[in-house]
Amino acid sequence: MGNGTPIGRVRGLGSAHSGSHHWLLQRFTAIGTLVPALWLVGSLVAMGDRSFKGVHAWASQPLSAILLGLLVLGSFWHARLGVQVMIEDYVHETANKFAAIMLLNLAAFAGAAFGLLCVVRLALGA
Repeated sequence: MGNGTPIGRVRGLGSAHSGSHHWLLQRFTAIGTLVPALWLVGSLVAMGDRSFKGVHAWASQPLSAILLGLLVLGSFWHARLGVQVMIEDYVHETANKFAAIMLLNLAAFAGAAFGLLCVVRLALGA
């Protein structure tokens, strides 16, 4: 069964023994992002004073700042994993795929860094 037969053409294209890690990581980041997101929604609904000063005071508390930071990190990580799968599935040229994934990593890192900077500035009262 060489490369010319149907079974030969698909041999080696099956499980690469690495896809399950990526799949599990997507599920873990989804769950890890869901918990702080539900906390955020619940906190904002239960908040009495929704003015800028009230929300700023709430976000300045250590627990709120930590959970907001985790939400930012988890959201960008989960989004990067999902977009990476789309790039790997639909971009077929190696150079274009490499460039797209590098651009994706740069955008995800920059977005997460900016989000964390905003949370830190809120927490420190800037």
